[in-house]
Amino acid sequence: MSFIAFLILGLIAGAIAKLILPGRQGGGWFVTLLLGVVGALLGGWLGGLLFGANLQDFWSIQTWVVAIVGSIIVLLIYGLIFGRKGSRA
Repeated sequence: MSFIAFLILGLIAGAIAKLILPGRQGGGWFVTLLLGVVGALLGGWLGGLLFGANLQDFWSIQTWVVAIVGSIIVLLIYGLIFGRKGSRA
């Protein structure tokens, strides 16, 4: 898969992950889309490592599922680290 196709896949996977996750993760859409690209990379790496998934085809359902799951994982981790913090005033 080309670099541009990978970026497009990550951006779309990040948007889908944002729609799936309830609540506010903070950071806005731009950060969410960047995290989607990171999540697609993470999902592709984990999919290849754990399941031997071949993720070379952009239109493969396997590629999309792995990218979306990776994006959800990254968004959850981001939410745990940088989530809303209560005011201490």
